[in-house]
Amino acid sequence: MSYAPLAAVRHRVNVGMPLPFNVRDAEGKLLLARNQRIDSVDALEALFERGSLVDLTELESPTERVRNARRDELPKLWNECFDRVGQVLKHHTGERFRDALDDATEPVAALVERDPDLAIFQVMRQDANPLLQYGVHHSMHTAIVCRLVAMRLGWDDDSTDRVFKAALTMNLSMLELQGVLAHQVAPPSREQREAILSHPQRSVEMLERAGITDREWLDAVLQHHELPDGSGYPQGLTEIGELAGLLRRADVYTAKLSARGHREAIAADRAGREMFMSEPGHPMVAALVKEFGLYPPGCFVELASGEVGMVVRRGHAVNNPIVAVMASARGQPYREPVRRDTSFPAYAVKAVLAARHMPVPVHVQELALLTT
Repeated sequence: MSYAPLAAVRHRVNVGMPLPFNVRDAEGKLLLARNQRIDSVDALEALFERGSLVDLTELESPTERVRNARRDELPKLWNECFDRVGQVLKHHTGERFRDALDDATEPVAALVERDPDLAIFQVMRQDANPLLQYGVHHSMHTAIVCRLVAMRLGWDDDSTDRVFKAALTMNLSMLELQGVLAHQVAPPSREQREAILSHPQRSVEMLERAGITDREWLDAVLQHHELPDGSGYPQGLTEIGELAGLLRRADVYTAKLSARGHREAIAADRAGREMFMSEPGHPMVAALVKEFGLYPPGCFVELASGEVGMVVRRGHAVNNPIVAVMASARGQPYREPVRRDTSFPAYAVKAVLAARHMPVPVHVQELALLTT
């Protein structure tokens, strides 16, 4: 290994935020692992003084690391991104918030660009994520949807990045409450309802205290629950920004896909049809449905052949994905998944299945590799 002094890359280290690389002592032994936090300026200075080192191979930019990674490493990189973004959102105070958010989201953008199907898989396999993390994960899923749809709509890079970060921070003031509500069977209490109705304004205030001055970003967060007929909240607006419009629709779509304490997740094909029927012909909704298809990567499906498996790639049409079948019509597991092109009538998608109806064990991380 070749090393560089930690002091030479001090600009890459934010006190209180996850480390982007391992830190080693002068002999190369591990001191702090990637994603651990340095809790004070004094602790950071002490590392500099003792001659701490960083492996040069770990100094690739987040984008370079994603671009150079093997395909089988991508699911692990996605897990790291979820953890890192979650840490930033939970420690959102301070003047370094925007820098920390930029650092955490750069690899996410690279992952979405490198493999959109695997990005969609992150949104669809929500049952792999604990409900206690619902708030952070829902924001991340919504951000992925926003980024993919904005790219399909041909938005410029600035607008795409802005709506992505607005999605991540739209619920900054109620991340913990979202986890509670995801478990909760009873309707929201009066206090919870008040917190829900005020969260757009409170999230904007938190962003402003953290030094965010981008008015379009802030307005998207403030308006993401407003509706054109004035029935939305918190202000009952009828004129709504374009970013907020996309953010609201992505938020609704991902919420449909999420299991809650009082209901199961809505099947992907039904969620797509409900979105389309709610606003037929709207360009944002049309782009969303085309981008995800009726059977997005990560869906479990039964084919006309009776075989069952998981969608691993989108096809040329919204209803003709590529499926990795894992069991025969008799429920016998295949030794290795077999890819089926569902544009052939014999393998057309017959139904979307819940994970519990799969006749073979479901190991989400292993299945993620199928999409690559």
